[in-house]
Amino acid sequence: MANQQLNSGNPRVDIEYRRKKNAEEMRYQLVSFALMIFLTLIAFAAVAIKGFTAWFTIPFIILLAVVQVIFQLYYFMHMSHKGHEAPSLFLYSGVLVGAITILAFTTIIWW
Repeated sequence: MANQQLNSGNPRVDIEYRRKKNAEEMRYQLVSFALMIFLTLIAFAAVAIKGFTAWFTIPFIILLAVVQVIFQLYYFMHMSHKGHEAPSLFLYSGVLVGAITILAFTTIIWW
């Protein structure tokens, strides 16, 4: 069924479909790139503004970094596409193990 939708037998229609999908993908990547540049500028501004303390600036920059990693994974590394479920599972499992490890070491040191 999926092959019938992607391959209509008419090469002209298939080329137009691919061009449309490629243009849509390029638009997503450009928007994601612009948002990541904007988030980077916000991070620089948070450091440059003297009114913010380190207790605010450091977690804020880490939050912006996490958002940028999500943009990287979903748009530049194509994790939002079909067929990437297994790599996504391993990636999220690794993130979970890393977060648990950081939490464990943080609680051992602080308590």
